[in-house]
Amino acid sequence: MSGVGLDATATGVSLRELHRLEELEEVYRLLVEIWQSEPGNAPISVELMRALSHAGNYITGAYLDGRMVGASVGFLAAPAGRALHSHITGTTLGNGVGFALKQHQRLWALDRGLDTITWTYDPLVRRNAHFNLAKLGAFPTEYLPSFYGVMGDAINAGDESDRVLATWPLTVPHVVAAAAGTPYAVDVPVDAVVGLRDRDGRPAPGRTDAEIVLIDLPADIETLRHTDPSTARAWRQALREVLGGLMARGAQVVGFHRKSSYVVRLPA
Repeated sequence: MSGVGLDATATGVSLRELHRLEELEEVYRLLVEIWQSEPGNAPISVELMRALSHAGNYITGAYLDGRMVGASVGFLAAPAGRALHSHITGTTLGNGVGFALKQHQRLWALDRGLDTITWTYDPLVRRNAHFNLAKLGAFPTEYLPSFYGVMGDAINAGDESDRVLATWPLTVPHVVAAAAGTPYAVDVPVDAVVGLRDRDGRPAPGRTDAEIVLIDLPADIETLRHTDPSTARAWRQALREVLGGLMARGAQVVGFHRKSSYVVRLPA
């Protein structure tokens, strides 16, 4: 099935691959608007997108009533012939536009014989964690401290850029179900412990001595970076130590619980 020109009828959004220079310039302007980047500090350049598109990589725009409301840029990745790395995806609207873009990307990859898509995201942002793990069925597979260094755009607000690598296996049953609209949910046993708790807005380390460990996230880290930078940095450090430390020991993130907590399974 071809993903090119897929029509997201549920959202009224149409999606298509982009190749022309003026289309890529429109993507550039959209991403600068979303990330509120300073001149010269855009998330990606027009020239790079032009080269990626010409080399057969993935650049797609989402349109509503003829206006671009989302875009996604990805490139073929290792292992060769199996994976696409989704470098950046952004939307100016909710209303399912991001989901439609990712499903278009999934079909594009499957059409080319690929079975995996990866991307990085900020593990502190609750809505992104819920979207990636529950709505799509991807899993964090690597914790990457300060992956891009300190970032100066309005979203990251000078914070260190810890990321996790999300891995999306495109053909497993729960991902197929998620594509059809059934989010992925994971059962949490009653004897699960809380390794990092949100206590009155601040991170409070807890226990990590059970098979299943829950790791809470702050309600709104992006606002916190502007209103209370020291607490935002405390959350970054705490998550790096607890989640990053567990993943370094071989623990697996197996889901996202109640839109607020990672579910982590420790190795036997």
